[in-house]
Amino acid sequence: MAAGIKAILLDVDGTLTNDAKDITPRTRDALLKCQEKGVVLVLASGRTANGLSRYAAELQMERHGGVLVCFNGAKSLNCETGQVYFEQSMTVEQGKRVLEHMKKFNVAPVVDHGEYMYVNNCFFTITRPDGSTWYILEYEAHSNNYKLCEKHDLAKYVDWRINKILNAGQPEYLQEVWQDMAAPFEGELSAMFTAPHYFEFTPLGVDKVRALQDTFAVLGITPDQVISFGDAQNDLTMIKWAKIGVAMGNAAPEVREQADYVTGSNNEDGIADALEHLVPELLA
Repeated sequence: MAAGIKAILLDVDGTLTNDAKDITPRTRDALLKCQEKGVVLVLASGRTANGLSRYAAELQMERHGGVLVCFNGAKSLNCETGQVYFEQSMTVEQGKRVLEHMKKFNVAPVVDHGEYMYVNNCFFTITRPDGSTWYILEYEAHSNNYKLCEKHDLAKYVDWRINKILNAGQPEYLQEVWQDMAAPFEGELSAMFTAPHYFEFTPLGVDKVRALQDTFAVLGITPDQVISFGDAQNDLTMIKWAKIGVAMGNAAPEVREQADYVTGSNNEDGIADALEHLVPELLA
């Protein structure tokens, strides 16, 4: 195996995709070449498996045994076989309590199940910095290949174990109230920002690396055979865990500081540039 690298870990939004949410042709071609050399691609994201399927298909990951790490690490599975390597979820009771508590705040909770994304108001909007109106739930459903289904009282409706509860809201408002949103679940669930307009709850201890450890134990891959790419705080653990941790040029300052290498931004083929510089044998 060239340079000893057997797996490439990729955050998606802000890393694999540009600001238009597309994989650029040069980055796609570089990753296809790596897979032809036997490297396993892993998409590790806060997105659901549905939300990652478009990119997995574009990268032909089914042909090469690629892996999806979803919900920021609450679940991992094989693209080709559907085998689940790792899964961690809230209890039904925990999910109901979070959804009940969210009624106190001006946020839109989102829960996925099957082919649907369940919300309590399909027309919830936030205001962009330029003053335009953003139908954020419609966007979230469309970008993750879900249908939207409105249920007035999600806390009463949900009767299944949940991997993640996403809450959409105005960024300035979320900054004011996130501590009050999270306080009742301290020590019981993890709560974090995944974007300025998204604050989410996951089972306690969920982390991309936790899922990767179980996944790679099955695949026979060790951290010193891995290169990882990311841009946000929830990528920090896999940036530090891999043999080579690469921060995108658009990454948060703390990610850039702790990375082994800083590449170009997600709009500048940063992944392709880093692979050419760090592991050129994979692209030969």
